[in-house]
Parts: sequence; structure tokens; C-alpha cells
Amino acid sequence: MTRLFCLSLVTAILCGAWILLSNVLGLLSWAGFAGCTAFFAAGTGGARALKSALVTVSSGIVWGMVIVLICARSPLPHTDAWMTALVTFVLCIQSKCKPFSLIPGAFIGCFCVFAANGAWLPLAPSLILGACLGWLCESSGGWLYTLWRKRKNIDKYDRRC
Repeated sequence: MTRLFCLSLVTAILCGAWILLSNVLGLLSWAGFAGCTAFFAAGTGGARALKSALVTVSSGIVWGMVIVLICARSPLPHTDAWMTALVTFVLCIQSKCKPFSLIPGAFIGCFCVFAANGAWLPLAPSLILGACLGWLCESSGGWLYTLWRKRKNIDKYDRRC
């Protein structure tokens, strides 16, 4: 088995389990996949990638809620366009600060607020657990690959004796 095969197998199993768990807990299953995507967008990096995904997705949620709340209270025309332009700038420029460097994570958090119609309460834990799901997929896939390689080496040794 290759590392990619192990990652793919474990990810398939864990994502199926996520659907079951998220439904039982009343979470947004699709948002969990968005959080998982943010983790993988950070690249392979274990805890570092998880931290990056969590920080940027959370900032995106905050900025998305800023847009939603201001647009809901503003009597001005086209407030949504102006706020989107402003927040888009902020989502990009905040990447100058290292913890916020994963721009896709910030956009994922922000657009998920819109997809959830501003319902941040079920959204936030769904995205956060989704990023953790990504980390679990990566680490478990790596574990399976290591286990497979060790087993394969043992089998080769046993056949020679």
C-alpha cells in the first residue's frame, strides 16, 4: 500500500463516521467537510496545519458574522457589496500575520457563515471538528502506512528464513 492509499482509505472511513456523528450531534455535516478542507489546504503538517486551519477558519467566521450583522442593520443600498469588498481585503491582508497566513481557511470560514445563513452556533463547532477530522485523517493514514511498512518488512524477513 502507498501512503496515499492509506490516507485515502482512512479518510473514507472517518468521513463516513463524521456523517453519522454530525447527524447525531445536530452539527452541519457539510461544514465539517469545509473544516477538513481547510486543514488539507494548510498542507501536510500535523499540529501546525491544524492550528493554522483552526485560527483562520475561526477568523473567517468572525468576519462573516461582521458582514451579516452590518448588512442586516444598514439602511444603505449595496451594503453587502461594500462589506464583502472590505472583508475580502481584510481576509487577504491579515495573512501578513503568521497565524492568519492560510488565506483559504479564512475564506472557508467566511463563506460558510453565508451558507449557514448566519447560524454561527452550529457552524463553529462543525468547522472546528471538521479541521480536527482532517488532522485525524492525516495522522491515522500515516499510522496505517507505518504499520503496513513494518508488517511488510516482517513478512519479507519471515520468508527468507
